[in-house]
Amino acid sequence: MLNKMSANQRLIVAVVLSVVFFVAYTAIFPPAKPEVADAQKSQNVQIKKDSQNNEATAVAAKVEEAAGHAISEQEKIAQSASSTIATIKNKNFILKIDTLGRISSKELLQEMYNDKEEHHAQLIPAFGTKPLFVRFLDDAINKEATTVVYNSSASEVTVEDVPQKVILTQKLSNLVVTKELTFYADGHYDAAVNVSQDKKYFVYLGQRPDIATKMMTVSGAMVYTDSDLVTIIADGKADERKSFSGVELVSAFDQYSATIMYGFTKDTNIIVEKDKDSNPVVYFESLQSMKFNGYIGQKNYKTLESINPVLTNAIEYGWFTFASKPLFQLLSWLYSIFGNWGWSIITLTLIIRVILYPLTYKGMVSMQKMKDIAPKIKELQTKYKGDPQRMNAAVMDMYKKHGANPLGGCLPMILQIPVFFAIYRVLLNAVELQGAPWMFWIHDLSKMDHLYILPILMGASMYYQQKLTPNNFTDPMQEKVFKFLPIIFTFFFLTFPSGLVLYWFVNNLFSITQQFIVNQQFKNAKDAEIAVHAHHEKKEVTEKKDD
Repeated sequence: MLNKMSANQRLIVAVVLSVVFFVAYTAIFPPAKPEVADAQKSQNVQIKKDSQNNEATAVAAKVEEAAGHAISEQEKIAQSASSTIATIKNKNFILKIDTLGRISSKELLQEMYNDKEEHHAQLIPAFGTKPLFVRFLDDAINKEATTVVYNSSASEVTVEDVPQKVILTQKLSNLVVTKELTFYADGHYDAAVNVSQDKKYFVYLGQRPDIATKMMTVSGAMVYTDSDLVTIIADGKADERKSFSGVELVSAFDQYSATIMYGFTKDTNIIVEKDKDSNPVVYFESLQSMKFNGYIGQKNYKTLESINPVLTNAIEYGWFTFASKPLFQLLSWLYSIFGNWGWSIITLTLIIRVILYPLTYKGMVSMQKMKDIAPKIKELQTKYKGDPQRMNAAVMDMYKKHGANPLGGCLPMILQIPVFFAIYRVLLNAVELQGAPWMFWIHDLSKMDHLYILPILMGASMYYQQKLTPNNFTDPMQEKVFKFLPIIFTFFFLTFPSGLVLYWFVNNLFSITQQFIVNQQFKNAKDAEIAVHAHHEKKEVTEKKDD
């Protein structure tokens, strides 16, 4: 079948299959480690296997044991209501600290962030390592530290306009551990950890939130360094232990939310190892007195930017981050004008179409020309059937004579693929769309259309676009396959976020409008040509009569 297809048709098939392949592949095998690296830039970044260093190996072994013990301790105290020693309240969240001096839970009170069961989102998983968990290298100290409870300077504080400080103290036999925590209403905190003696210890980032992990999104850990090196370790993909220096932030994240630590000194050693499920576990080596910052919450761009601009790097769009970031900023700017994410998506689609108009216009014109000369091309193929060389030469002359380009209709489509994937990643990862309404039946652009109106409209518009778009299929089977594509894509988009389906539907509408204009231009040109031809014939007849 493929041998009978023209170059134009083969490229169209390639484009469609690439889109389907991208979505299907990323659904089954999410990109695990998109790294933006530059050898010269990363002089301050040292990524190495700890097995190459005896001391590091010993440290890692102790911490690995500690991680397992920490989980078992957590399981014991998770069932006890008396495990909470401090509660930090805000109109948007409730944060709790347990007897081991860890942030044991953070509950988001806004309904827009509710989970599938409509319960308030819980950002800290019940099991696994938790933020601010301290683990000592010395076995004796470590054993005592997991049994002696912390004391808190306040059992409950309310954070509004003024930051609130909580001091946690753990008194061991020969050592005192102090954690001075300052909480802010926007969800971030300042941390100062101090031990009374210079003993080696480690502080954990904690397990990632487990709220929203939809198809085609990555969850795991991120390390972002001062030389713009981004390392993503996806869940289930962690392998050998790695260490990093020059780190700007570390993040344990799911689709919309993250547990982040930042504000480290340049020489802080950040370590990533795997747990029993090959998920990444992040911690760092600490000094006797250590200061850093943390954030636990949604990856809202404006919130992160207002806390510290470096935190916006925790919003990661995969391979198309270079294009997705500016597109999201443009989308956010449009939202500041319209005050509605739905209308902002529509306007963004219009802007993209206007920018790409010259490309798409040339492509549509080329497809029209290819359609017009298709019968002549078929005649040439029949005439020179036994002589491929002469046939190809004659076909190329025909293209040149009529100003047609067999690749002209497909190259613009191929060039638009990165733009589609970039906006696709933006709309899939933008937490701002959570709870964002558009029309009467769309109350949350981050969720699927429960009435299936948008997917059906998208499929219908795709079908009508096919009807308007010229083609030169010679094989009836090929034509049938393409006619089924709108149905396939409709079912494919049924569970997609409404914001993404809205983008595709509106994009189809603009394509239909543009195709209609091009078709009308060709029709007018043909009508004019026929009228001129008829006028010449009439003139010749009149001249003959006069003679």
